[in-house]
Amino acid sequence: MYMASSELHHSDHCHQSLRLERVESVTSDATVRHVDQLETETLETIYAALEGNRPIPATGTDLEVGEIIVFTEYLRVVRP
Repeated sequence: MYMASSELHHSDHCHQSLRLERVESVTSDATVRHVDQLETETLETIYAALEGNRPIPATGTDLEVGEIIVFTEYLRVVRP
């Protein structure tokens, strides 16, 4: 199972982005969503980011910093 969480990144050029990091476990108070619960555009953006090992634009997705996204492992949305 993949799970990810997110963090917001603010670069030198004031462009905000998110990235995903793999996590082994999740606390009971964490916000967790399965990939089936994501908007199509958000899911496509996540897949492209994972395949290309690149950040996710902070705008245009419904991701929240710190939430856990469940694939076949846990991935946390984090700041790079």
